[in-house]
Amino acid sequence: MSKKRKWAVVEQAVFLKRIGELLSRGYPLADAIGSLSFYLDQGRKSELKSCHAQLKEGYPFFRILAELQFNKDLVSYVYFAEQHGGLAQAIAEGSDMVLKRSQDLRRMKNLVSYPVFLLFLTSILFYFVDQVLLPNFTALYQNMNVSQNMFSKVLTAVGTYMPLLLYVLLFISLAIVCYYFFLFRKHPELERRARLVQIPLAGRFFRLLNSHFFSAQLSYLISGGLSVSEALSVFEQNMHEPFSRELGRHMKQELEAGFPFDQVVSSYPFFEEELCSIVKHGQENGKLAQELYFYSRHCLLQLEGKTDRWMKAVQPALYSVIGLLIVSLYLAILLPMFQLIQGF
Repeated sequence: MSKKRKWAVVEQAVFLKRIGELLSRGYPLADAIGSLSFYLDQGRKSELKSCHAQLKEGYPFFRILAELQFNKDLVSYVYFAEQHGGLAQAIAEGSDMVLKRSQDLRRMKNLVSYPVFLLFLTSILFYFVDQVLLPNFTALYQNMNVSQNMFSKVLTAVGTYMPLLLYVLLFISLAIVCYYFFLFRKHPELERRARLVQIPLAGRFFRLLNSHFFSAQLSYLISGGLSVSEALSVFEQNMHEPFSRELGRHMKQELEAGFPFDQVVSSYPFFEEELCSIVKHGQENGKLAQELYFYSRHCLLQLEGKTDRWMKAVQPALYSVIGLLIVSLYLAILLPMFQLIQGF
């Protein structure tokens, strides 16, 4: 029997997006899966046939997706959607978010891959010049009483300290890996999230992701008729996502202790600061679900904007570094030659 082929993340998102479209047209979930199976290969058809049978037996859709090793964000979207009843809209938005994230990662790879390749070739060229050409030229220039130019001095210094820098980077990388496997993973999920938002530059991205996820799921649950306490119980019962489970349990404990919900939200450093104000405003005007939904869309737009700006800055920066290295290599060799020519 052939081994099952794992679903790619983009394939998962497209599949759920089409499920959402069929659900919005009035299809029952089992019929939607059956209809989509006609457009997939034989291996996927057999998997969906099994899914169809499990749905008929009463298995939750999110659990079936978890067994198929779907992306945990998509599984969480389906889990919460099955609790509040808005399955079509929730999985459509969740799949759109995952597709956009995959597109951003693919764009980032495309933007960075060529400059990194050039940087690698330039590093090889730099090593050759520093170890072979430059010492010979330096000896020749010293014999002819030609002063060493600034670029030659810079390249010599870079060649001297570059190995040390590489060793330092290797040590830092190993320290980060050891910290992650032996210390970071042992912390509770909420503490891990709090530590991640302290990372320079990347911390804001983590806060926006957490705020988007929490506000989106809570808005769906409240709009489905649940109270805040009941919605947090749904979070607590999510066995497939540790963040939701721990967050729901901790928030319920603080609410039961008598703290207002907006103060409870403000006590978590992995959320954006304005989320507390959004919650308070929504409770005051009686439109908490709508306020949270609009805020989740705002977080998503902020994430997209920051990602685009970061990607636009990375490639020019890499090209600038490569250009400076190449120009320095040429000038370190050519300037003394011009000085020799002027001496004749």
